[in-house]
Amino acid sequence: MRARRLRASLKGWGGVATMAVVCALVAVFALCVPLSGPGVGDGRSVTHASQATVEKAEEDCEAPEKQTLSPSSADGDTIQAIKDREGEKRKLIVGVDQNSYRWGYRNPNSGKTAELEGFDIDLVHRIAEDILGDPDAVQFKAIPTDQRIPAIQDGRVDMVVRTMTINCDRIADVAFSAPYFKTGQQVLAPKSSPVKGYDDTLADRKVCTAAGSTAYSTLEAAQKDGELPASTDISTTVPNQLDCLVRLQLGEVDAVVTDGALAASQAAQDPTVQLKGDAFTAEYYGVAMKKDADDLVRRVNQILVDYRKDTANGWQASYEKWLSATLGKDAKKSEPPAPQYLRST
Repeated sequence: MRARRLRASLKGWGGVATMAVVCALVAVFALCVPLSGPGVGDGRSVTHASQATVEKAEEDCEAPEKQTLSPSSADGDTIQAIKDREGEKRKLIVGVDQNSYRWGYRNPNSGKTAELEGFDIDLVHRIAEDILGDPDAVQFKAIPTDQRIPAIQDGRVDMVVRTMTINCDRIADVAFSAPYFKTGQQVLAPKSSPVKGYDDTLADRKVCTAAGSTAYSTLEAAQKDGELPASTDISTTVPNQLDCLVRLQLGEVDAVVTDGALAASQAAQDPTVQLKGDAFTAEYYGVAMKKDADDLVRRVNQILVDYRKDTANGWQASYEKWLSATLGKDAKKSEPPAPQYLRST
């Protein structure tokens, strides 16, 4: 039971009327355009040694954030396929969120195009600049939470940068970079609510989570283990996390469980709700890619090393710009530890 729980745990603008307007904007500006162009994640630069190492790590998964490949700046088949795209199609194709405030969201005040902004979006631009020499050489694809892994496996995107937790279940389906952010699951509820956090006050309450999220798998496992009251209703799931906030505003659910980093941004969007209690898991966000895209994984890991060292225009600067207002000035609480990598043999 304990092992299963470990796997699972690692695994708005205020007002309903305003939220409806924002959701309408999201629908208008959706980026789910059909994929065209060759070479999306079709590189096969895996060696037998590294593949065997990865498979062994999956079987013995205890710390999924450490199950990644060492950094390298070399171009392999996957990266070369991206570079070989011609003309306007020569872009990095990335799955992102477009309604997570300060992470990946469309700011309706940024002009007619309502460009994507946020911490995740900054990282995407940095990756594109390194691989293609142009930070704007990106085709963004807005994808819901439960479509992150299918989008990678089907070749619709080269990678997903979308507050995606690295966990043991997921590393069986996709490859992850080293962690780029530390967070944990937390409870979000109205300020007037008797809910106090992840405890018995959730008994007889309806809780909303995003389908395919770590939050749902954590609650499901906890309820089976008897750590969450059996009367807690966790059946309400939605395609995107922001939809949970709307359900909460409408009174259709009593609480939301999501990553604390996202919950803090949602509380900033709606002053009538707040975080309740402390984070009850420890987990890490990573860039997700296709299982056989070893060269791309290594390249992203090298980019992350350089990004974290760049105090002027890297990780720290992006945190200060987007997240310090909601998560606090001390970025060290959210910065992951020094990365550890799999041995190649």
